[in-house]
Amino acid sequence: MSTMTVLDPTDETTPVARERTARPESLAGLTIGLLDISKPRGNVFLDRVEERLTELGASTRRFTKPTFSKPAPTDLRHEIATSCDAVIEALAD
Repeated sequence: MSTMTVLDPTDETTPVARERTARPESLAGLTIGLLDISKPRGNVFLDRVEERLTELGASTRRFTKPTFSKPAPTDLRHEIATSCDAVIEALAD
């Protein structure tokens, strides 16, 4: 597996080392969370992603952050983590 550095935009002064999760062989049968961060047109992007995921046999759950300017609330992050196998976040503008 290749090495990748991912910076956390909320605090880049001391990046945290994290291991990437292995990709599934297939999306069929998985539940994919689609998180709209409340930026304009993010929902348009996620609509198309949802169509494609459905074609690949995945089910989806939609979530929306109250505002793009703050991290998602703890309860929302917990709900996503406990009900989804993976998550895609919309950053459209």
